[in-house]
Amino acid sequence: MTVDLGTGDGRLPYALARQAPDRLFVGVDADLASLRVFSGRALKGGLRNVAYVRAAVEDLPAELTGAADAVTVVLPWGSLLAAVARPSVEDLKRIRGLCRPHAALTVVVSIDPVRDRAEADRLGLPGLDQAHLDGALAAGYAAAGFVVDSGRPVPPGELASWPSTWARRLANGRPRAVHLIEARAVGG
Repeated sequence: MTVDLGTGDGRLPYALARQAPDRLFVGVDADLASLRVFSGRALKGGLRNVAYVRAAVEDLPAELTGAADAVTVVLPWGSLLAAVARPSVEDLKRIRGLCRPHAALTVVVSIDPVRDRAEADRLGLPGLDQAHLDGALAAGYAAAGFVVDSGRPVPPGELASWPSTWARRLANGRPRAVHLIEARAVGG
């Protein structure tokens, strides 16, 4: 099972579920209204391998504990962005709680230091440079039970390949820095 945290409108798990009909995808977002479009499409289209759950990272459902062999967090905002980019060890531990041993965690983040300055200041986010990715970020992930395999900038063309509404918008908008963090849950 793949859990997509901060799924927004749910396009990413919907698209992935269509591509992999033998795999379960769960989109999780705190905003119920944003989940309506793609959850409705899944119901109308008979797509039975995707589900949507209203929950925040601070209050993930117990039913998902230890169930995921993959977790994605693609272009989060608000508290979820702070959790994965600052990082917040407590929130990362909650995300780790979703994971089976050795589960993959894929995080795509983007904070423009000029356009997103107010949000970065509000969340207390550091600059997302390689020193942060290799230092404080990797240490925070390790403290939560993950090993960071890589942290790197994402070329604009690669961002467009993600079947997510926000990835498409950002890929086609003004250029901005985007980073990919690939980690895995520590076994057992």
